[in-house]
Amino acid sequence: MTVGIVGLGLIGGSFAKSIRADRPSDRILVSERSEETLDRAHLLGLYDGLVDRDSIREVDLLLLALYPRAAIAWLKEHAGEISRHTVVVDLAGIKSEICRVGAELSRAHGFRFVGGHPMAGREISGIEASRDDLFIGASMILTPDGDASVDVLSSLKAFFLSLGFSRVVFSSPAEHDRIISYTSQLAHVISNAYISSPMAEVQRGFSAGSFRDMTRVAEINAEMWSEILVSNREHLLPELDRLIGSLSEIRQVVAMGDESGLCALLAKGAQRKREYGG
Repeated sequence: MTVGIVGLGLIGGSFAKSIRADRPSDRILVSERSEETLDRAHLLGLYDGLVDRDSIREVDLLLLALYPRAAIAWLKEHAGEISRHTVVVDLAGIKSEICRVGAELSRAHGFRFVGGHPMAGREISGIEASRDDLFIGASMILTPDGDASVDVLSSLKAFFLSLGFSRVVFSSPAEHDRIISYTSQLAHVISNAYISSPMAEVQRGFSAGSFRDMTRVAEINAEMWSEILVSNREHLLPELDRLIGSLSEIRQVVAMGDESGLCALLAKGAQRKREYGG
């Protein structure tokens, strides 16, 4: 089929590479505002043509690999050009607002829209960071509205599984944003805050796996994550409050020299990790 990809950063570039590797008979059309990125993608042989006013009507599956606000703006600008047979899937890290806009535009113009979020990434961004195996073993979350047919969802599931995703998870946009605030967004905030300590300047030779694990996602794409975190503050703020509360509780028992109290708190956390940590 013909797949359109709008945005060739880490996620869009990885989809292009994955489709080339796993679905070589598919045709790839792209849209990318950076000429340098487009030239690099061309040298890598990642696309067969560009998404324009004419070719967009040939696209069977259109993947929007943009920041959330940019994805909404692109949809609003181009909704009237998208064919009725096209399925549009946005890949942004938050879903409620873009799914609301996407559903409204799809009903007005006749194409099909499904929210999506590949649970895969790297701590670095750009097409240079993209990989053809980025999605191997990852989950793909889809957040369809009530208009999505079983046939469309089945075809999307088959497509994403063919690229190496281990499973496709269906969710509502609100449930996605609530859960992702804990599993992804809070983790990035913690990592970024942890590395801000002046002790990071003197840790060499004294750090091992724990330090690496805690700081892996600290090298954050500040522009994208600022947009995501603020946009999802309704769900993120309660998670931040819970985290601050837990840290305050630990700080209190440490300050008091309450070894048994600390032991109980740490044992509780260890037990929750065994039960829920995967």
